[in-house]
Amino acid sequence: MAESKTGKGGAKGAAKGGKGPTKSAPKEAAKTKKGVGEGGGRREPTQFVTASAESLASPKDYAPRLKKHYEEVVRPSLIEQFGYKNAFAVPTIEKIVLNMGVGEAVNDTKKVTAAAADLGLIAGQKAVITRARNAISTFKVRENMPIGAKVTLRKTRMYEFLDRLVTIALPRIRDFRGLNPKSFDGRGNFAMGIKEHIIFPEINYDQAESIVGMDIIVCTTAKSDEEARALLRAFNFPFRQ
Repeated sequence: MAESKTGKGGAKGAAKGGKGPTKSAPKEAAKTKKGVGEGGGRREPTQFVTASAESLASPKDYAPRLKKHYEEVVRPSLIEQFGYKNAFAVPTIEKIVLNMGVGEAVNDTKKVTAAAADLGLIAGQKAVITRARNAISTFKVRENMPIGAKVTLRKTRMYEFLDRLVTIALPRIRDFRGLNPKSFDGRGNFAMGIKEHIIFPEINYDQAESIVGMDIIVCTTAKSDEEARALLRAFNFPFRQ
């Protein structure tokens, strides 16, 4: 009888002991979720976010190569060529707009998301998905349907993209014979089309889902096409003679 009582007591003790860890486990899990470490100190994730943002930010005195080229070479040459009396009258590149239309989005809307991701890699800035304003039954386009992506570049990112476009992307075009010197709108804005977006080094050809074309519009402050053409030629745009 004594052995049986002892066995029951041991079983009760084991049962009570077994309940202990099960009750404390959720508390420990809750503590780890809140960010309490093993040493009892609380983690501060904001410190890591701030450090990564500071490491990715460019230095304060950083200036793109083409921006320095404009201030040191392009502006003096344009003043000499057109005789500007005011330095602020010299035309500059205001912004660059990249537009990518995805015709295959009618059958598969996921291709628009992939195209927007590729455009973001090319531009170095998040692209915006464009949607149809009106429904066109002939092309199976519904209203508010995603059909492409676009992005607008200014200042530092604009000059960086322009540098990659002229020095790397355009020479990689197959059978390239130069840009059309007449592709101006009469107000100093230049437009060009690219059939394959894989000419940019940011796009991995093996991982690209499909090859998409894109439009590049360079907006300047020039008042005439002649001034805008001279401005872009000074930036080494390869126009046809």
